[in-house]
Amino acid sequence: QVQLAESGGGSVQAGGSLRLSCDVSGATYRGACRGWFRQAPGKEREAIARIRGGSGTTYYADSVQGRFTISLDSAKTTLYLQMNSLKPEDTAMYYCAERRPLELCTSDPGGFAYWGQGTQVTVSS
Repeated sequence: QVQLAESGGGSVQAGGSLRLSCDVSGATYRGACRGWFRQAPGKEREAIARIRGGSGTTYYADSVQGRFTISLDSAKTTLYLQMNSLKPEDTAMYYCAERRPLELCTSDPGGFAYWGQGTQVTVSS
């Protein structure tokens, strides 16, 4: 089993920044695809950023491109999401997730086998 635990959420004014962390432990595969998702009340879970653990290739949703950066630490056991120029519409519960080893790094939430509990981000105008 793989365990993921997010931290770093909070409340910030529009234009501010936050950095989310996701500690990954257990039977994790360092080359696995990992991602950040968010879900606002009444909306579907949205994939916002993904990273391939082996190559480091990153993917972003259009809504966060240029403002958010996903990264891994050198040990590949902590996933980060640097969020800059935050907007009220970024308000949501944010989750990190990991796919099973060797799976394609696509954005569908259903393809991610392991999930954290989430951390709330609230952006006020």
